[in-house]
Amino acid sequence: MSGAGVAFGVDRVVRDGALLPLAARVGLVTNEAARLAADAAARSRVALLEAGIPIVRLFSPEHGLAAVGEDGAPMRDGVDATTGLPVVSLYGERFAPPAESLADLDLVLFDVPDVGARFYTYAWTLSHVLEACARAGTPLAVLDRPNPLGGVLEGAEGPMLDEATCASFIGRWSIPIRHALTLGELARLWAQTRVREARLSVVTCDGWRRDMMWPALALPWIPTSPAMPSFDAALAYPGTCLFEGTNLGVGRGTAHPFQQVGAPWLDAARVLDAVQLPAEWGMQLAATSFSPGEGPYAGQACHGVRLTAVDARRVRPVAAGLALLAAVVRAHPREFAWAPYRTAANPGGDDHFARIVGVRHVAPRLLDLSSPVTPALVRQWTAATAWAGQVREALLYE
Repeated sequence: MSGAGVAFGVDRVVRDGALLPLAARVGLVTNEAARLAADAAARSRVALLEAGIPIVRLFSPEHGLAAVGEDGAPMRDGVDATTGLPVVSLYGERFAPPAESLADLDLVLFDVPDVGARFYTYAWTLSHVLEACARAGTPLAVLDRPNPLGGVLEGAEGPMLDEATCASFIGRWSIPIRHALTLGELARLWAQTRVREARLSVVTCDGWRRDMMWPALALPWIPTSPAMPSFDAALAYPGTCLFEGTNLGVGRGTAHPFQQVGAPWLDAARVLDAVQLPAEWGMQLAATSFSPGEGPYAGQACHGVRLTAVDARRVRPVAAGLALLAAVVRAHPREFAWAPYRTAANPGGDDHFARIVGVRHVAPRLLDLSSPVTPALVRQWTAATAWAGQVREALLYE
């Protein structure tokens, strides 16, 4: 249990295995970042085995079981050096568990930490696992974890994904960018609306409330992927990840990924002069410079803008990211360009910005310099007013 009295789903199962359906052979979707609230050094898969859960096979999401694979890189099947269990990769050659990997299982567990943004791929791995388990008739139990960005639904930010034109592995179904749900709640939503034949259960967290962001848990942050080393990076990510569909870098390979954006050609003073960022969005901008270790300008000196949360509870990262992007376009109309982003799920990298932002109308409007992108327009783009009503029946926490 954390210093704030919060226990994750896995903590509860380790204490009481009867919370799970009876099973003789269990599969576990997990990675190295999945730890116990009671002991941040305790890996979920090891703790579950030691508690007597009969896990016979592991499944890993993007970045692999070790959670250190390069962004978007395909991961291979293997063997876990810690437990000796076989590992089936769900990112690369395939994105869903193959039928033969489920045929001899009585139960699949899902325990992967998320960061609360639509385009972070772990939620979509969960969606594929939910579908595959439903096809196989295999029960799925999600061991829930808090959303580190909190669960206040008024803080949800769109755009809502347009499935007809922008669906992809980084957004299969229509949810906002910042969705304010736990993965257990997302699974419940999809079982209610998309995969009704799923045999789903969720082992909830104890002690977590929707108004609790990660710092309130009094727990160390375990990097959920190589470029997510801190809560501050996760908080900025829903807005700054939008820049990965452009010819700017987002600070990958620096100490502050996703907290800064830039390029060798960027004039930070011009950008800051052009940006319209209301104080109510809780984010402060400042000029910075960095030399990224990876990304489009690896090893080059970049001039850029640093984003710092003034008040995490008020931060609207998507709105801030779009406002900053609009300012970059206005300050650098000749230098700015959309750019491909190649991954195992999108080998050509095509259309990446549309896939991230989730709608088609934002990109051309950003390039239209005939009128400014105002805060009022950004509020329209990021509105998710119907979301709370859509998810009400799936909620597990107050």
